[in-house]
Amino acid sequence: MVRKKILGEERRQQILNKLLDEKIPVTGSELADIMNVSRQVIVNDISLLKARNEPIIATSQGYLYIVNKTSAMMEKTVACYHSPDRTEEELNLLVDLGVMVKDVKIEHPVYGDLTASIRVSSRKDVKEFLKKIVNTKASLLSELTGGAHLHTLVAKDEKTLIQAEKALHMNGFLILTNE
Repeated sequence: MVRKKILGEERRQQILNKLLDEKIPVTGSELADIMNVSRQVIVNDISLLKARNEPIIATSQGYLYIVNKTSAMMEKTVACYHSPDRTEEELNLLVDLGVMVKDVKIEHPVYGDLTASIRVSSRKDVKEFLKKIVNTKASLLSELTGGAHLHTLVAKDEKTLIQAEKALHMNGFLILTNE
């Protein structure tokens, strides 16, 4: 039996429905398979949906529709510095404390501020994120700045964020300000 392609607006609505139904990221390849179209068509559809202000983010694990459930969560931005070979150590340190690393930000000399969503909250997420970096031969954003970068940390309470910041400091990851 030949599967029918789902076209245009109907496909974009089905993509939204799928993302709303899932609590975990959905890959572009998975969406392409469901819709019987190419992955590039999905990439274009996601761009169109984002242009309509749909809160979809692309993570290293796939696409995610962000429902504002984090209002009860606390966020803190921290400035970090380390070599690429310490990335796994840094991320595992944070997720082991119950912190989600929402994103990584750098200040690029040409493009200005660049932010990438990474949304890792477990060792499994960290492992998958780093595996994707290796498999795609992509560079870490922090490599563009010699190791300096920011992370937005998300946790259930301020105490957890303070513990995370102390752990980063104790392990030599935190950039300290001269006050």
